[in-house]
Amino acid sequence: MDPKLALQELEKIGADGLTAHELIDLKVTGGLTYNDFLVLPGYINFPADQVSLETKVTRNIALKAPFLSSPMDTVTETSMAITMALLGGIGILHNNCTADEQAAMVRKVKKFENGFITDPIVLSAKHKIRDVLEIKRKLGFAGIPITDSGKVGGKLVGIVTNRDIGFCEDNEAELETVMTTKVVTAEHGVTLQEANRILRESKKGKLPIVDSEGNLVSLVARSDLLKNRDYPWASKHPQTKQLLVGAAIGTRLADRERLAKL
Repeated sequence: MDPKLALQELEKIGADGLTAHELIDLKVTGGLTYNDFLVLPGYINFPADQVSLETKVTRNIALKAPFLSSPMDTVTETSMAITMALLGGIGILHNNCTADEQAAMVRKVKKFENGFITDPIVLSAKHKIRDVLEIKRKLGFAGIPITDSGKVGGKLVGIVTNRDIGFCEDNEAELETVMTTKVVTAEHGVTLQEANRILRESKKGKLPIVDSEGNLVSLVARSDLLKNRDYPWASKHPQTKQLLVGAAIGTRLADRERLAKL
């Protein structure tokens, strides 16, 4: 049949199905579930991979995939929020917990993937192996730069990784006895693309970024390079490259403390 005659043919047949008004009228339908809908694909004259599902959730935040997980304690905690962000959506962390616990969940999501890590965990050479093991237990990684002050901005003197401490039996040994002192670094001002190239060529897990005097400025992680490859749709902050995550909050006066910690 000529497509131009479709409307005329429908007028002869009469109404097919329900109007949008009737569809959402509970008196007519008695309520609807996902199984009540059957969506039929139509013809498109372009490849499916050119379809954009990008959707704005706020004026300044857009998602590649229009999916948002509910702030329920049985739905969205750290793992769900990370997964949602990696796949292009966003997770909203529940607030059925203390403000400190909710802030800790946000911190774990933000630490999962970064571009330049401007506030990396740093230790000094006098810290113990048990300090690294505790960080690994809490945050899941053990690649830690070592500076003379134990802080960002201190002179880089080495780095500790799983390889350095994997076979050490004395957890009270100081890090200066096991740390790697020949460290591959990049100078402050390097682009993220160039930093990733250095990581690929050096086959290292972490790349400390130092200034002209050898002071630690930031850090780039190989794990983030792999995540960029595996999750190209990930929802990230445009500057920090950290994963996006939301957190639920109430309107009571007591929630002001929660807001400040978030």
